[in-house]
Amino acid sequence: MKKMIALLLATAMVSALTACGGSSSAPATTAAPATEAATEAATEAATEAPAAEAPAAEETKVAVFWYAFSDAYLSTVRAALDADLEAAGINYQDFDSNNNQGTQLEQVQTAVTNGFNVLVVNLVTSGSADAAQQIIQAANGLPVVFFNRAVEGDGEEGTVLNGNDNVAFIGTDAPEAGHMQGKMIGEFLVANYDDVDLNGDGEISYAMFMGDAANVEAIYRTQFGVEDANKVLAEAGKPELVYFNPNNSDKYQLDPNGAWSSAAGNEFMGTNLAEYSEANGNMIELVIANNDDMAIGAISALQAAGYNLGDGESTKIPVFGVDATQVAQDAIAADTMTGTVKQDAEGMATAICTEVAAIADGTSVVDAAAAVADSADIFSMADGFNNKIFVAYAPFTE
Repeated sequence: MKKMIALLLATAMVSALTACGGSSSAPATTAAPATEAATEAATEAATEAPAAEAPAAEETKVAVFWYAFSDAYLSTVRAALDADLEAAGINYQDFDSNNNQGTQLEQVQTAVTNGFNVLVVNLVTSGSADAAQQIIQAANGLPVVFFNRAVEGDGEEGTVLNGNDNVAFIGTDAPEAGHMQGKMIGEFLVANYDDVDLNGDGEISYAMFMGDAANVEAIYRTQFGVEDANKVLAEAGKPELVYFNPNNSDKYQLDPNGAWSSAAGNEFMGTNLAEYSEANGNMIELVIANNDDMAIGAISALQAAGYNLGDGESTKIPVFGVDATQVAQDAIAADTMTGTVKQDAEGMATAICTEVAAIADGTSVVDAAAAVADSADIFSMADGFNNKIFVAYAPFTE
């Protein structure tokens, strides 16, 4: 096992440092949306079936279930994970759940029936212990490695993972990105306050774009992206941020599809600019987005209005996101976007592949998780868990 992990890390971590990528030669599979009856039947069948046996190393077949292939950040994770699994000689197949939890449950049940014996799951309904437990029941004793999207809601930590030694989670510490983004925004504003304050009223007017109301990452990013920026501003003797629309008590605009999409960011910003403008003296002076896709959408709308052209002449409205996708990195380099928080796609792929390779080598899920947590500085075990691994965030501004 140690030899397998050492070999994998030697290749995968090098790939991470050089922004490795790849594409799967295995076909992607998308099932039709599940009906309620089909979902109940799948769960019942999984519960009644005899327990599956753990895979032997030479016959490991990994099924990787993605909540949606369309997610920009996860596309980067998928490319890196496909490349890592191929390099490790692990047989795998990707499945697109198309943002439908019922579809994902049916896919898991079908994959188990078809002989897949390690399940890697990007849960559709983030933070849903019920959805996670249904997946675990459908797995029927097979190893399950959840990743990226939380399997437990805020205040429900441990309800799925604690005491479940055949299950692991690889993701991020949800509040960390919000704290990091807020600090980054606050420090930028302190250094550039007069330039950002376009109407000279001594306050910074901001817009906030939220990706998914039920997603714990989105909740914390929305909260701390503003709260932590305000802390930095207060320490510098500056006023707190002011939400641009006084009639919106939520103080955010929510992607109605929970898709964190550039289309939503573009539509919101375009609509906002029709009423809030320099000409009206109420221009939005700062954009905070839960992810880079929404940030890029907002930038497109700003550019259509003559802002953020990266030409050194047009006014630049500072826009901040999360993920450090390649598109966002390119926008920062082109001076059309200000900053983002790196959610390490290659690091997450490395952690997942290391976990899977250890399981294939005969290691228990829990022991494999411990090995992952000890393998690199960017990985850590969550306090109070032996099967919940965090991949660290990092600020990105250039």
